[in-house]
Amino acid sequence: MDRELFLKNLRDGEPVTGRSDEHRLMHELADEAMRLTSELNSSYHTPEEIREIFSRIIGKPVDETFAMFPPFYTDCGKNIFVGKDVFINCGCHFQDQGGVYIGDHALIGSQVVFATINHGLEPDRRGDNIPAPIHVGENVWIGSHATILPGVTIGENAIVAAGAVVTKDVPADTVVAGVPARPIRKLDS
Repeated sequence: MDRELFLKNLRDGEPVTGRSDEHRLMHELADEAMRLTSELNSSYHTPEEIREIFSRIIGKPVDETFAMFPPFYTDCGKNIFVGKDVFINCGCHFQDQGGVYIGDHALIGSQVVFATINHGLEPDRRGDNIPAPIHVGENVWIGSHATILPGVTIGENAIVAAGAVVTKDVPADTVVAGVPARPIRKLDS
């Protein structure tokens, strides 16, 4: 299967059957991502070098306002989309097969996990991968050690508290916290 079509199918939520040709393609993408993240994480790099390596990881250029503190981990990379003036802190893991979309001016805290893949519930389908995208709106702040699960949309200006596990969409201008995350405050716009 064509790689770009496969990546689009993942973003569209097409399941991947375990041990299929598509599943093997997922592993090829993971191997490439591990090689590139190893390069990023192996030594000090200037901000410009970080942007260049991250652009290779995601397969497209990032804006000159993008900033990151490595290490950074991904097991796909090619379905990450970042806006302008985005900051990703150290130790984040983007499991981005289903697509991770980050809006302008977003702040991603250290050790944040974006998980866009789920597995089949039935024991004989457990090896299947079921992708769903994560969308992060503009001006969102995600606190350290938060986990964002498949299919979640975080609205503009929202804040996800440190350690939260986000299982459902977060409305714009809302602070969520806890496991599972629940709204705790509305922000003034």
